[in-house]
Amino acid sequence: MADNDPTIDPGDFRNVLGHFPTGVTVVTAAGPDRPIGVAIGSFASISLDPPLVGFFLGTESGSWEPMKASGHFCVNVLCHDQMELCGVMASRSDDKFDGVDVELAANSGAPILPDVHAIIDCRIDQVIELGDHNLVVGRVLSLEPRRSEPPMVFYKGQYGTFGR
Repeated sequence: MADNDPTIDPGDFRNVLGHFPTGVTVVTAAGPDRPIGVAIGSFASISLDPPLVGFFLGTESGSWEPMKASGHFCVNVLCHDQMELCGVMASRSDDKFDGVDVELAANSGAPILPDVHAIIDCRIDQVIELGDHNLVVGRVLSLEPRRSEPPMVFYKGQYGTFGR
C-alpha cells in the first residue's frame, strides 16, 4: 500500500459493493476423491475471441487446490428457485453433493447441477492472484442455456430475482 492510500474499512467496502447486483453461480469441478462445488457471485464474461470467462475465489478456499489440479471447471448459473441448493454449495460441508442428482459435463467431467439456468464448461486458462483472491480465467469449451426460469440475483445481502 502506498503511503497516501486511504484506509478502507472492510465492512464499508462490503456494504457499498453490495449495492451492485450480481448473478449467482455454483462453480463445480471433478476433484480427486469427490466433486467440488463453490457458490460464486463474482463471475464475469471476459472475452468473445477467444471465449473466456472468469470468477474470483478466495486464496484460502479449501476448494481451490483440488479444482486447480483438475484443470477444469463448470459454471452452473442458478435459477431464482434454487436457494436451498445455493445454501448447500455455499457451506463448508464435505458432502455437498450427497443426494444431488448430477450429470457430468462432457469436456471437463465437472458436475452439472440439476435444473440450472445455464452451464458453461471450461478449461482453466490462467490464474492471477489479486489480493486475497485468485482470478480464475477459463477457456469456454461448451455452453448452453438449460432452463427459462429467471436467474438468482444477489443484492444488498439478499437473494432474489427479476423479470418473471
